[in-house]
This record gives sequence, C-alpha cells and structure tokens, in this order.
Amino acid sequence: MPAPGAEVGRDAARDLLGTIGGTPMVELARLAPHAGVRLYAKLEGANPSGSVKDRIALAMVREARASGVLGSGQTILEPTSGNTGISLALVGRLLGHPVRVVMPDNTTAEREQLLRLYGAEIVHSPGAEASNGAVRLAERLAAEDRSLFMPYQYGNEANPRAHETTTGPEILAQTPGVDVFVAGLGTGGTLTGVGRFLKRELPGVRIVAAEPLPGELVQGLRSLEDGFVPPVLDASVLDDRYLVSNRDAIIGVRRLLDEEGIFAGLSSGAAVAVGVRVAREMERGSVVVLLADGGWKYLSTDLWTRDLDDIEDELEGSLLW
Repeated sequence: MPAPGAEVGRDAARDLLGTIGGTPMVELARLAPHAGVRLYAKLEGANPSGSVKDRIALAMVREARASGVLGSGQTILEPTSGNTGISLALVGRLLGHPVRVVMPDNTTAEREQLLRLYGAEIVHSPGAEASNGAVRLAERLAAEDRSLFMPYQYGNEANPRAHETTTGPEILAQTPGVDVFVAGLGTGGTLTGVGRFLKRELPGVRIVAAEPLPGELVQGLRSLEDGFVPPVLDASVLDDRYLVSNRDAIIGVRRLLDEEGIFAGLSSGAAVAVGVRVAREMERGSVVVLLADGGWKYLSTDLWTRDLDDIEDELEGSLLW
C-alpha cells in the first residue's frame, strides 16, 4: 500500500471528474444486417453518472469558472429532463457549486432519486409542457434571481465544443475510417461537435441524426418540427435525418440487450434502430452509433419485459431524457 502523500499512479484519476470521457467502443456484430458493414456502439453510459451529459456538464462549468462568469460557490440553475441535471449535480458537488434543476414532473423516479442523492434542489415544471416548459420556467427563475448561473445546454457553445475536442477524437482513434456517425437529436451538441471533427478529418463521412416522427414524442429525442431549434445545433453538419418512433426505440433497446448484452436507455434504442437502417442501405463500410446512456435510470418503466403496446401508451405521458 503506498505511503500517505505518495504520487498518484499514471493511470489513476485524481477525482471522479478525471474519469469523464474515454468511453468504450464495442462492435455490434450480431446487430449488423450483413457482413459488408461493421456496426459499432460508443458506450456513453460508462461515464461516472451514466450518460454522455457528463462531458458537457464538466465543460460548461469549467469554462464558466475560467471566464469568471461562474463565481466560487455560486448556484447553478439548469432546465433538464434528467441526465444533464444529474451530471451538473455531480460536477457541482465536486467543485463546490449548489445545483438547482427545473425538471418536468413526469420523469422517472430514478432521476429524482439520484439528483437528491447528489444534493440537487428540484423545481418541477408541468409535465405536459415537456422540456420546453422546463426551459421557460428556468429562464423566468434566472431573470428573477441574478445570483443564479444558468449554463443553458441548448445555447452553450461549450456543449458542441466538448464533443469536438473529446468524443470525436475518441471515435476516430477507436474506429479509424468510420463512414457514418449516428446519434439521437437532443440539444444537437453531440451531432454538431462530433460532426465538425469527423468531417474535418474524414471529408467523406456522413453524419446522421435520429429524429422523432412528426407529432410523436420519442423520449430522449427532439423533433425540429416542434418549433424549437437548439441554438447549438449546426444543421449544416447533418447529412441525413432519419425518423424514428417510440416503437422503434423500444425494439432497439430490447435488441441491444437480447442480442448484444448492452443495457441502454431509450434514446440509445432509437439511435441503434437508425444505425441498423443506415447499415442495411450500405454495401460496405463502418457505422458508429452513440449510445447516450445506460438503462438503469429506466428500470421503473420496465421497458424490457412489458407488452410493447402498453409501454408505448404510457410513454406518451412521460419524459425519459
């Protein structure tokens, strides 16, 4: 056992924030539709709080602290339907910032439990108004109390920049020569940041968004047809937008577990459904799908065993991202 004060080993992080990123890549050989295409998954559920949002939470807070916009001990306020708030709560706890999240009142119980364990304060917004309602309430609270700092993931350039400087380079190092990158369309930060990096390094690469069918709420994703285009989304980076349904997402989640042993969240099911469709249309090449989070925050919904029609009906009134 090393003596007190001994130098930390080269492979040890100094705290949990040092473990963010560097997530595994795994080939989905059983889900690949034919032998000509190799299908891969980037497992963002391996981040410390269980989602890709750890990357942007750390980036937004670090940049705000460095610029002086976020002062020592200042409270962070953020609208979220779960994962970003959890990530900010983790980062805030370790860096000394109280966190207050505005969250729809119809998210899963696991999200609220973890937020409270990390010490976050939760302000509920009407579930019927979805994530847009949480944004409106958070903006009002921030206007009423200027002591609060709101990173605002939808409009913060640190969001796509985090993916351009970390996620994109990791993908290229793990799967050199990737032909297609697929991710769910949420804030647009992942698609924008990874897309900018990969297009700079691999001019022929395609960037594909998994987007909900018009009029259907696919939990974890955002349709550009709902009237709100996140400011951080650079739509010029996107080559295609494939539409998916809740049914597609649930089937994708179940296939990931049944065929590949990967326990993933609902938006990951939607992304892998699109990845398989893209791969089916190709004669040869490689497709990388980003799986945004793990499945344990969704256990209370029982996505993996209940009747598909029953789950679809229930999801219409809940928010899982």
